Amino acid sequence: MHVPGVIYASQELLSQALSDNAPAQIINVACLPGILRYSLAMPDVHWGYGAPIGGVAAFDAQEGVIVPGIVGYDCNCGVRLLRTNLRATDIEGKTKKLVNALFGAVPSGVGSSGTLTLQQKDLENVVRRGARWAVDNGYGTAADLEKIEEGGCIEASDPAAISTRACERGTGQLGTLGSGNHFLEIQRVTDIYDPPAADAFGLFVGQVTFMIHTGSRGFGYQVCDDYLAVFGQVPARYGISLPPDRQLACAPASSPEGRRYFAAMNGTANYAFANRQVITHLTRETTRRVLGISSDALGAATVYDVAHNICKREEHEFNGSRVSLHVHRKGATRAFPAGHSALPDVYRNVGQPVIIPGTMGTASYVLVGTRKAMEETWGSTCHGAGRMMSRKRAVRENRGRSIFKELARQGVSVAAKSKRSLAEEMPAAYKDVDEVIRTVEGAGISRKVARMTPLAVMKG
Repeated sequence: MHVPGVIYASQELLSQALSDNAPAQIINVACLPGILRYSLAMPDVHWGYGAPIGGVAAFDAQEGVIVPGIVGYDCNCGVRLLRTNLRATDIEGKTKKLVNALFGAVPSGVGSSGTLTLQQKDLENVVRRGARWAVDNGYGTAADLEKIEEGGCIEASDPAAISTRACERGTGQLGTLGSGNHFLEIQRVTDIYDPPAADAFGLFVGQVTFMIHTGSRGFGYQVCDDYLAVFGQVPARYGISLPPDRQLACAPASSPEGRRYFAAMNGTANYAFANRQVITHLTRETTRRVLGISSDALGAATVYDVAHNICKREEHEFNGSRVSLHVHRKGATRAFPAGHSALPDVYRNVGQPVIIPGTMGTASYVLVGTRKAMEETWGSTCHGAGRMMSRKRAVRENRGRSIFKELARQGVSVAAKSKRSLAEEMPAAYKDVDEVIRTVEGAGISRKVARMTPLAVMKG
């Protein structure tokens, strides 16, 4: 190990983290060339492909490597939160109708395609311009862009680095939710912990919010798959000795292969920003139509949009110097503090909103970034609850139960493709999100602002 491994966890969460292969993966990541400070794991950590989900690792931009396995297959899987002018009482008795309408408007499920079919030139522009392309084509407003990580567009992308097969998969999936743990949720704000920050974010108790959780779909999956095949041959070429896990295939970040992957990955991140932007537009239009209200009355504005599967080129303080790094966050969220230059002006004096989703029937949170996160975790925190059961085990545990009925008894309306998809994502399959939030706040790497509970959820 070139650096220590560090797990942020309470006693309860630590026992869960130690019960799968995640600690061995934390160790393996610590063995990669050019890693600095620590191989980190957030309290929602669990076993993943190559590197644990809930992992953070930063590598020197010149001397270190870039690792697809510490980004993941769903590049820029992330979360967007929309605030509204509505109170939960305004939609009482209408949530089932609204979630069913959203289910009809936003395609979901494995391999789902949408009504928006891109030509090759359009796809190239999405790769280059991200959410900006969506706004320019009528899917939202410029005000949305200010409140998206990187303004919804990472400049260092290149369509030429993306395969024909990936492009084929990407032409029909923009504006679609996908499957697995992806969702669109209607929520109610139940608690405010930091009134000044909540006011800056436009949040208040009793408010209706919408949370969108999805990523780059089959487009990002294919790009990752393509480069894992390429990188399988690269370590030997550059004399890199890998830990005993070929899933951590990597390349020097400064190599032609490393630069090409980074450009392709940024393109898939832009696709994901555009995807969530199109879904935002569909959510607004559907809600306005179902409730019979104007856009001004709805007031559905983006609070923030964050990536939690990505590698970012960032500047950080390390050993008294300013260094350029490739910060890999896999199931981890950027959590920059007040005053950081990367934040939009509207949040510069408050800090970055951190959006943490729950697990169908459990709470979701808005946090804010802290100075301690910059000092300890490269400005990073958790991304959710984190799985505690495999999907197969969750289905076995669900036998004889009805998640539809259980959620209905909690007052949560559900629209889903199948009973199996609900069983795979049932709340009991995940860790206690409240405990995860207590842990990151207790560690000082993010701070609670608001808590939301679900009124209705749409699953793929």
